[in-house]
Amino acid sequence: MKLLSEILYKVRLEEIIGLTHAAISSVTFDSRNVKKDSLFIAIKGTNVDGHQFISKAIESGAVAIVCEILPETKNENVTYIKVKDAHEALGYIACNFFDNPSQKIKLVGVTGTNGKTTTVTLLFNLFKSLGYSVGLLSTVENKINNTVIPSTHTTPDALSLNELLNKMIEAGCEYAFMEVSSHAIVQHRVTGIQFTGAAFSNITHDHLDYHKTFDEYIKAKKGLFDRLTSSAFALTNTDDKNGMVMLQNTAAIKHTYSLKSVSEFKCKIIENHLNGLLLNIDGKEVWVKLIGSFNAYNVLAVYAVAVLLKQDATNVLTALSNLNSVEGRFQYYKSKSGVIGIIDYAHTPDALKNVLETIKDVRTGNEQVITLVGCGGDRDAAKRPIMAGIACEYSNKVILTSDNPRSEDPEDILLQMQKGVSPVDVKKTLKITDRREAIKTACTLAQKGDIILIAGKGHEKYQEIKGVKHDFDDYKIFKETIEA
Repeated sequence: MKLLSEILYKVRLEEIIGLTHAAISSVTFDSRNVKKDSLFIAIKGTNVDGHQFISKAIESGAVAIVCEILPETKNENVTYIKVKDAHEALGYIACNFFDNPSQKIKLVGVTGTNGKTTTVTLLFNLFKSLGYSVGLLSTVENKINNTVIPSTHTTPDALSLNELLNKMIEAGCEYAFMEVSSHAIVQHRVTGIQFTGAAFSNITHDHLDYHKTFDEYIKAKKGLFDRLTSSAFALTNTDDKNGMVMLQNTAAIKHTYSLKSVSEFKCKIIENHLNGLLLNIDGKEVWVKLIGSFNAYNVLAVYAVAVLLKQDATNVLTALSNLNSVEGRFQYYKSKSGVIGIIDYAHTPDALKNVLETIKDVRTGNEQVITLVGCGGDRDAAKRPIMAGIACEYSNKVILTSDNPRSEDPEDILLQMQKGVSPVDVKKTLKITDRREAIKTACTLAQKGDIILIAGKGHEKYQEIKGVKHDFDDYKIFKETIEA
């Protein structure tokens, strides 16, 4: 139990009706979770407005309400707190309710369009291998040491985030590594969180259905660095043309990494194979089991973060050489028949291009590259024809198929993708809506040595159609099909 006055620390208050000495048992923005002595925060969501459930929350036992619009009828036994932005208020309230857990752990946030999951997962595995107790918050899963907690968002809501960080501290975690999405920054999910450091990977065309313009998307990513304190570190990729933008006006200590441009942490690719990379990092050679130039950036970012967290550089490089690739990120499988399958989460034009360029770099030229790709529904539609065009440019055969159509008609999505197929590429392109059938067709077309890229879903174990999630695992289905 915490006093309401303590929980409201740092919240920008506009009006308070009632007393603030009530003891609060729980905090929630879901009226279904309200219980005796709860604080209910009325959030205006995309589809539902929490203000509609204030009466229900009080009936269920709420003794305090945080809202942007005060109800006309008020209960004299309830305290009403009016705020300008309930999302922002939730961020601070969540931190206060759980005793500001981010201040008790070395927390590093990683943001960017591509590479976030790989970077934070490698950091988690690296620090575990170095003997530390560690937490992970990622798109694939959340972890407290060896305990897995299912992930529903790239970055959890403010309450779930602080609760997870609190559990990490209770479990003795010294470090935590988390993906920070642009949505999370704009929606105040990380408001009030204290980061030891932050890293930027890259920024490319994505989420413009939400942010509307590329400038707004950049501004959202930069928001993570704007929040850093003077004792934190800010690490950016100078090979990205917007990399230095992230460091503008940040109070944090600035650091840079790159493969091509001038930077503090440098890496050079010596050898690039289908079974790994030989890299020169800050003058020392290291072999890693990850594949492709984009993973060289991820490995370098991990190395830089670890060094900035005062780890011994030689120990870090040794540990990095033993780490495996991340599930659903250039996940490699070679069948008994000699056909190679690569499962990757690439769901943006830049990510797809990176994966296909990596395959181009390591292929002999005698094999076919068969790319299976789709685009998610209820998401940025502008990238659909672009992704189809990229797939055709780098592949011998392309199968356009359904991804997660969500509420959209998958046929409509595929028709939009087909607009990106040039007349010269029509003959090598198939449209197979059923993803399982598409994978089966790709396996049928492939000969020994051929490479099948299954892009878009990566680690996901489901396919969402008309609001229903069906069991679907690209890696499992490919493996079963190709071996059959």
